[in-house]
Amino acid sequence: MTVRTTLAAATLLVLTGAAGQGGAQEPGAVYRAYVANESSDLVSLIRFDGREIVEEKAIEVGFHPADIEGAHGIAVSPSGEHWYVSIAHGQPYGQIWKMETGRDVFVDSALVGLFPATMALTPDGSGLFVVNFNLHGDPVPSTVSALFTPWMQETGQIETCVMPHGSRVSRDGSRHYSTCMMSDQLVEISVGKTNVSRRMVLTAGHEHVMAGPAGGASGMDMGGAGICKPTWVVVAPDDSRLYVPCNGRGEVLEIDAASLEVLRRFPTGRGPYNADVTPDGATLVVTLKGDRALAIFDLATGVEKRVPTSRPVTHGVVVTPDGRYALVTNEAVGATRGTVDAVDLVSARVVASAPLHYQPGGIGFWKMERR
Repeated sequence: MTVRTTLAAATLLVLTGAAGQGGAQEPGAVYRAYVANESSDLVSLIRFDGREIVEEKAIEVGFHPADIEGAHGIAVSPSGEHWYVSIAHGQPYGQIWKMETGRDVFVDSALVGLFPATMALTPDGSGLFVVNFNLHGDPVPSTVSALFTPWMQETGQIETCVMPHGSRVSRDGSRHYSTCMMSDQLVEISVGKTNVSRRMVLTAGHEHVMAGPAGGASGMDMGGAGICKPTWVVVAPDDSRLYVPCNGRGEVLEIDAASLEVLRRFPTGRGPYNADVTPDGATLVVTLKGDRALAIFDLATGVEKRVPTSRPVTHGVVVTPDGRYALVTNEAVGATRGTVDAVDLVSARVVASAPLHYQPGGIGFWKMERR
């Protein structure tokens, strides 16, 4: 594993008419985040100063130099001392790498399940939950891996459903949520007991809570009417609400976390995929993978603003801690390099963009600093 320092001049891309058109940034604020480039086996450390995005480093990951192994998900520890990346294609299983932030050197790794994807950390940083997406073979139930990060030891695999995706831990650290792309469910795991506590069916007209861990894990006819095909889950800052993008039917569900009842539906464009909520809980942002756009919802009114992104196949998103910007990854198509955009959530426009590598997807925010 090596680190390549990238010149700002070589990586900076300013979109015509985009840079500098947003509102004024917080004085002296600089934001840094890590981005996984899935088809390059590179993780980018990016820096955004309110005007420009620069790739400061391109960090090589993976253990077979001749293969593309799929750096997919990124998670940064609450302390900011470490970042974690899922290496999706393993022999035969995937791996999670633990890296030191700043120096970006390898610390340790752990074996997990087949095709590990999205990850989430507990508030104290000691627990890491990884969905094993499992693209291989027949559509059979897969698992969520629980890891103890100080030792990078997998403590167990919890069977959930077919193709689990999205991974979030409640702010109080008691519950983990994931979705089932091919079982049309939302799954709640008890962090303390490391077992499935509740399931919710998300198919339109059949939404209901299922009791306990039994049943409902098999695959479904994904061409059927009302299929949600959930790809992500977001927990509101006060743990009261969950937001689930339904990639299959173009809407986001707002769900009461206590009762698992649908409260509201937000129609979107094609292919809602990933999402995040501002720290004050006022704004929901959703990437539209099929519409090359970011949807910005005012959660008080339900009103949406649509922001076109710099490349197609819009994938990951993370909101900065001050709630001012959303950093958005765009995979692009074929041999075209993907990009990362900074979207001003006040003016609802892209204010900076930079090229990264092939298929940038997972993104994890590291830190915000004052100059």
